Amino acid sequence: MATFLYRLGRASFSQRRYVALLWVAVLAAVGIAAATAPAAPDESSSMPGTESQRAFDLMDQRYPGAAADGANAQIVFVAPGGQKITASDNRQAVEKTVSAVSGDGQVTSASDPFRTSGVSGDGTTAYTSVSYKVGADDLTDTSKQQLQDAIDEAQDAGLTVDARGTAVAGSVESGGIGEVAGVLVAALVLLITFGSLAAAGVPLLTAILGVGVSMAAIMALGSALGLSSSTGTLATMLGLAVGIDYAMFVMARYREERGKGHDPKEAAGLAAGTAGSAVVFAGLTVMIALAGLLVVGVPSLTKMGLAAAGAVGVGVLIALTLVPAFIGFWPEAVLGRRARKDKKKPNDKKPNKKKPKQAGRVGAAWARFVLRRPLPVLLLSVIGLGVIAVPAMDLQLGMPGDEAKATSTTERRAYDALADGFGPGFNGPLTVVIDAEPVDDAKTAVTEVSKDLAGTKGVVSVSPAQFNEVGDTAIVSVTPSTSPTSQETKDLVNTIRGERSGIEADTGATYEVTGTTAANIDMAQKMSDALIPYLIVVVGLAILLLMVVFRSILVPLKAAAGFLLSVLASLGAVVAVFQWGWAADLLGLEQTGPIMSMMPIFLVGIVFGLAMDYEVFLVSRMREAYVHGERPGQAIVSGFRASSKIVLAAALIMTSVFAGFVTAGESMVKTIGFGLAIAVLFDAIVVRMAFVPAVLALLGDRAWWLPRWLDWLLPKVDIEGEALSRRAVAPGGAQAAESHDRTPAGV
Repeated sequence: MATFLYRLGRASFSQRRYVALLWVAVLAAVGIAAATAPAAPDESSSMPGTESQRAFDLMDQRYPGAAADGANAQIVFVAPGGQKITASDNRQAVEKTVSAVSGDGQVTSASDPFRTSGVSGDGTTAYTSVSYKVGADDLTDTSKQQLQDAIDEAQDAGLTVDARGTAVAGSVESGGIGEVAGVLVAALVLLITFGSLAAAGVPLLTAILGVGVSMAAIMALGSALGLSSSTGTLATMLGLAVGIDYAMFVMARYREERGKGHDPKEAAGLAAGTAGSAVVFAGLTVMIALAGLLVVGVPSLTKMGLAAAGAVGVGVLIALTLVPAFIGFWPEAVLGRRARKDKKKPNDKKPNKKKPKQAGRVGAAWARFVLRRPLPVLLLSVIGLGVIAVPAMDLQLGMPGDEAKATSTTERRAYDALADGFGPGFNGPLTVVIDAEPVDDAKTAVTEVSKDLAGTKGVVSVSPAQFNEVGDTAIVSVTPSTSPTSQETKDLVNTIRGERSGIEADTGATYEVTGTTAANIDMAQKMSDALIPYLIVVVGLAILLLMVVFRSILVPLKAAAGFLLSVLASLGAVVAVFQWGWAADLLGLEQTGPIMSMMPIFLVGIVFGLAMDYEVFLVSRMREAYVHGERPGQAIVSGFRASSKIVLAAALIMTSVFAGFVTAGESMVKTIGFGLAIAVLFDAIVVRMAFVPAVLALLGDRAWWLPRWLDWLLPKVDIEGEALSRRAVAPGGAQAAESHDRTPAGV
């Protein structure tokens, strides 16, 4: 692989104009395809294998044509202080609003709250449910404006009016200004690291181009593959982060090879063959982990994972081709200031001897510090991460809804008004589908089931049954006494399901529970059940891949242990902030609650890939030094001298990009951004910079031991570019051949 990538890097350098034009053509092609493709579908909530999905499928079967595919809205009216919504003027304003909304050609129905029990018990609050013929994405601007005008008119009449539902929900926000700030911080880190505007600009430019290609491809394939508008959020986040980092690793190796005296074309080839090999490995680990989300069995999660994996793949291809091509445009400008001055004296070896030592002085000093005190450093890192991980024991999964939005949004105000007027459980009713097909007297059976449901502790009310045309199936709405995301509501759902066998024995009818609240509970349970198996698969994959790379048993086990520490600590931090509310104000978080169900799975998959990035780029240099005769301790110092600065810079870039998404208004994006940002910090700074060298120092020579039989079984993968070191005469000539007296490392 190293030899192929070496040739690819040289070819991209030589044919830089064609390579650049090719990528521009790719961007243009997918951009045109995205612009002309049909609109992406609405977000799918299908969860095969869950009771809520089975109930929904039964409804679709027994109530043909009644599936609610259209947009919906709930308009909530609250009377001025001390007044009743039933007062003459207030009632007239509400009825006028309902009439105005009903006049919209896209509206199929708008309920009259005074005829459908839509008024609260205290008479202060009322609501109307509006249904549309088309989905939210197909609503015309005229329909949206007519809804808003009706709301404004009711507000002018003195009522407090807010709305919620798919017809009024805003689009999913990404990072906004925070995302831009994250990119600017990444640019600053690159500039400080490389000391060159050109070297800092190339990773940014190539990463942005890669994200453009990925997002355009997702939009182009959205309709054909069922990719919703939110599918690309994770792809954008990861595409920016890994795109910058992978380009940065190749750039850093090019500068190092130039410092050894190679000409620009040869240095570009060596950078692609060595750092590029590690980029391929790192990218594949991320893609495998994301594609592995397929085993969870949730289609929306699978699509997000595959889209993000595709974005990572594009980032790898760009790092291997477009980065060497851009280097070809500015072979000298991407060098540091000292190197640009020294290039005028190519035969002077003194600058080249000093530069690596100067560049890695801080990293080497830190490595020596750890070598002198490996046990205290190890204990501090493990105990510190362990303490931060403690809140993870209280992890509660769920799917935040309108209650998690900012109070400045009309959806959140409508949610609060309904909870105040009708009780906290009104926002999360349970839909119970009663199957009375095997029963002779279906109506009597359904009545008995409804009575049993109404008598369950925690149930406020049960709506009248709605039978299908055949009369063998009924739907009732069960209103809990507690909020949709509370543990009490989850217990109620489990209780209702647990009593099913007894009710079925008494009545002959059976039922299943669905609805948004039940579906969210099922999603949380499915994610919780899948987390441990997925974690085992990912950790097992990490151990196997690192055995292939490092030809060692203990190094992969150490890497897996460090990965688990960083994942658990980051989950603990997420729980402390988003569930317990610690420092929530600093992040603009107005409402705490259960953690988004998909978040832990995403965190495990992505952090696994990033952790393997840092492990390969840092430890491969240690292995190189060790196999060339250095003592274990000195090999650790050599590895830190060569790679610690780049790994830390890469981690800061990843953190800044992910942290930019914390400013998003959408709680899902905010949670993922924070979790990934804190996980990268823990893994790169604590695990790779402290835990890893401390463990290796304590293990000594044993760290690199591998049984001969296992060495024979494991495939030989040239991640470090060892094949390049065996070239008798490199294509760059005698000077290149002279520099190949040592095995190149992964970065």
